[in-house]
Amino acid sequence: MVLPGAIWLFLFAYLPMPGVILAFKTYKLVKPPADAFIQNRFIYSLIHSPWVGLNNFKYLTLPTNIGATMTYIRNTVLYNLLFMVVGLVLSVALAVIIFELTNRFLAKFYHSVFFLPFFISWIVVAYVVYALGSSQGIINSLIVPLGYAPIEVYKQKAAWPFIFLLANIWKYTGNGSIVYLATITGIDRELYEAAAIDGAGKWKQFVHITLPHLVPVIVLLQILAVGRIFGSDFDMFYTLPNGSAIVRDVTQTLDVFVYGMLRSNLPLGYPAAAAFVQSIVGFVLILITNAIVRKVRPEMALF
Repeated sequence: MVLPGAIWLFLFAYLPMPGVILAFKTYKLVKPPADAFIQNRFIYSLIHSPWVGLNNFKYLTLPTNIGATMTYIRNTVLYNLLFMVVGLVLSVALAVIIFELTNRFLAKFYHSVFFLPFFISWIVVAYVVYALGSSQGIINSLIVPLGYAPIEVYKQKAAWPFIFLLANIWKYTGNGSIVYLATITGIDRELYEAAAIDGAGKWKQFVHITLPHLVPVIVLLQILAVGRIFGSDFDMFYTLPNGSAIVRDVTQTLDVFVYGMLRSNLPLGYPAAAAFVQSIVGFVLILITNAIVRKVRPEMALF
């Protein structure tokens, strides 16, 4: 059962890792000589491109780029913090609500309904957002005849934090509740029966039984989430704004920034350097968060 996931992890996470040297080189695509041991053009060019040390990283801190870089970092970190807090609360709440349903068929049905959005492409969601919030969208077609001013979400920066939050909740809450629901299912039912006999209501049962059993899982998942705080859901942040330049200051994240550099004529070392910084910062944050947890509650630490 573990083998397919292990193979996927090796192919897409570990096998490409030598490519991080691209962040320290000026990549030049050349054709390998006929007698060269490596005939793949990309790999041969990656090995033989000249080293430039940390020069590629300086691009992110140039006076013309530092403002945009800090904006992308701000957006990435703040959106992730918002998603972590709200997603945690709603995922736990959904897991508890589904578990408390006495009709198991309805419980499975509702959980399937909430889990289904996880498989829907962000491209589809982007079309829905456009159909609802564009100048000729459904919302404006309903409110303008009533005398209200038209709403154009692609021109209003203040609307996008709410749009991203709602989209994130809609897509990931059902998937995020799976682990918590599995943990709650494994709790000994005699604990709840004893609490009920002693007069504890549902809220006290949650606070004194359910939540303490969920805390180790919550801590573990939050440690991993902190490691991804400099990354973002690229598909969501790239597709939903529909390329609107007016709201770029509140919709662009580091992943979209890296992709934009890849599409430009900039040297490949620049986006590679930005992605490398994301990975290193995420790794360091995991170590720091885990060290704090290990100091406070050693049994809950990741390692």
